Amino acid sequence: MRKQLGTLSPSTRDFLADVADAAARDWEKPDHGIWEVRGKPRHFLHSKLMCWVALDRAVAMADQLHAGHRESHWAATAEKIREAILAQGWNSETKAFTQYFGAAHLDSAALMIPIVGFLPADDPRVLSTIDAITENLVDARGLVYRYRTGSGVDGLTGDEGTFLLCTFWLAQALALAGRIDDARLVFERAADHLNDVGLLAEEIDPTSGSHLGNFPQTFSHVGLVNAAWAIHQAEISRASSEHAP
Repeated sequence: MRKQLGTLSPSTRDFLADVADAAARDWEKPDHGIWEVRGKPRHFLHSKLMCWVALDRAVAMADQLHAGHRESHWAATAEKIREAILAQGWNSETKAFTQYFGAAHLDSAALMIPIVGFLPADDPRVLSTIDAITENLVDARGLVYRYRTGSGVDGLTGDEGTFLLCTFWLAQALALAGRIDDARLVFERAADHLNDVGLLAEEIDPTSGSHLGNFPQTFSHVGLVNAAWAIHQAEISRASSEHAP
C-alpha cells in the first residue's frame, strides 16, 4: 500500500500525521462506537482497535510522512492501546473479545481484530471469539447480527436485521484462520441475497429474508469483495501447501 501511494503532497502528509496524532491523543476517551449507539459513551473495543490501526500504520509510514520525530511516540502509544485491548477487551468467562471494555456481551466488530492484523487469525483468542460469535450472533439463515439488542447498549428498543457486512467479516476471518470451507459457506449464505442486478442492502430480515436498511449499501459490497479475496488467497495457499514436495 505504501508503494502504491507514491509521493505524497505536503498537505496529505500533514493530514495523515494529524490523524495519527488525534488517535494518540484521544484513544482513551469513551465514545459511541462504530455503530453510533444512542446509549452512554463507552470504551468500545472497535474504537480502540481503530486507533491502534491508525498508529500502527503511521509508524510504518513515518518516513513517507516525513514524521520520523513522531514515530517513537506513535509506537509507544500503539503499544499502550494493544496492552489495554488485550487486558480489558478480552473476557475470560465469555472466552471472547467483547463489545466494550468490561462487557460480557459480543459485537461482531471484534472480527476486525484478525482482519486488521492486530492478532493472527489462528491466535486461540481470535479463534475463540470467532466461535463465540458464530454460536451467539448468527441467525437461522446463517447471517450475523451486529450485536444482541437486548443488551440495552444502544439505548433503543426493538429488534433489527442481520448485517451483511458483519457476515462477510465472519467469512473473511474464517478464511484468514484457514477454515476455508466454513468461510465459503458463510460467504455463500450472504451472497445469496444479491438481488437481480447484483446489489445488496445493509441488513436482511431474519424472518422473511427481505432487504432492510440502506440500499444499496456500499459497506456490504466492500465486505463481499474483501471476503472473496481472502477466501481466494486462502485457497491458493492451501493448494500450494498440498502440492509442496
